[in-house]
Amino acid sequence: MDCVFCQIVSGEIPGMKVYEDECTLVFMDIAKDVDGHMVAIPKKHVKSILDCDVETLTHLMATVKKVSNHCVDHCGYEGVNLLNASDESAGQSVPHFHIHIIPRKQSDGIDAWPRFDGAKQEIGTLFQQLRMR
Repeated sequence: MDCVFCQIVSGEIPGMKVYEDECTLVFMDIAKDVDGHMVAIPKKHVKSILDCDVETLTHLMATVKKVSNHCVDHCGYEGVNLLNASDESAGQSVPHFHIHIIPRKQSDGIDAWPRFDGAKQEIGTLFQQLRMR
């Protein structure tokens, strides 16, 4: 199997498992970019939220909430950033649905919000295109 996250689930490659249940897994991100950076995944291989069934998504979000609350309630953090990219066009680098959990403290100096160059189109036009009827 070529999916690195599926290999972590199967135990083919090691992962520092923070939380695991029958449907989901949360493990430490090895990028060493931010202290406490974790990745939450469904054990079932799904490429992104765009093709994820509702049951799998529900299980994953419940796990993300459980781990996020654990960080705040028991580990000295004050909040979390949750980050996801769905599809290569959005910056997804591993083709297995995942949500990054980054535990935060008020004074940690991390700016996890992306920098945007500014909207190029009129908001009313985009509203007409995006609203669901």
